[in-house]
Amino acid sequence: MTNQNFLVCLVGLPASGKSTFANTLKIALKRRFNNLDVKIIDPDIIRQIITPDKFIHEKEHLVRLRNLKIIREELEKGNIVISDDLNYYSSMRHDLREIANTLNLSFFIVHIATPIEICMKWNKNRGEPIPSTVIDKINEKFDKFNKYNWDFAEATYDLSQISDLNGVIDDLLDSIIEKMDVLRRELRSTIVDQFSNVDNESLDKTTRIYVGKLLLNAHHINLKKKIIKLRKIFVKQNKNKALRQKEILESFKKFLEERLNIEISQKHL
Repeated sequence: MTNQNFLVCLVGLPASGKSTFANTLKIALKRRFNNLDVKIIDPDIIRQIITPDKFIHEKEHLVRLRNLKIIREELEKGNIVISDDLNYYSSMRHDLREIANTLNLSFFIVHIATPIEICMKWNKNRGEPIPSTVIDKINEKFDKFNKYNWDFAEATYDLSQISDLNGVIDDLLDSIIEKMDVLRRELRSTIVDQFSNVDNESLDKTTRIYVGKLLLNAHHINLKKKIIKLRKIFVKQNKNKALRQKEILESFKKFLEERLNIEISQKHL
């Protein structure tokens, strides 16, 4: 299992059960990643600090900026972060993805797709803290997924249909952990390939230059075809071994001397 932190972006209508999901997810994450802290970032709490007990549309950009700043700060500390926000615009999801990408962290979108009728009912049971007209408006403006290749939900849940939320979240974490492990293996493989390519280029270049210098000696001209053939064999045998230049030169010199039964002057090194 990877221990690297990551960002979970919850998406859904007001009163869809996002906060319930976020709190249950936090407990499961702390159990799975017991060496990492888990932070839920809820813009409603930020809003209460900036505009206590009221909604001021003109101040919403400040709430948004503060929300993103806190998310970045918590990720930079090495914490797993859950964005418990509506995130109903693709631009909102993109801002979060950009933070994760900048920090080279994994990013997962989870869609809480509880139907609007159920959201309205749950909101009413809570005393309608959110006007129904607001929920309707957000539902109308909701940006659908898959418009961009990065904007897709890792999982989609209708919380009104889930009886075992803990079991659902355990399955989600299995999927997230597996995907992170695959990404990490792919990254490791890419890094190894990049270093191998550099090393192989050095191997090829160093042996070519060595052969060029060797053939400047008139005594070796009659061995030209053999030396060129042996160089190819040597390169093939030592590919991906990450030899340093001095090791390449010493090994190649010894390789040629043994197979050609000659002694090569040290000046060719």
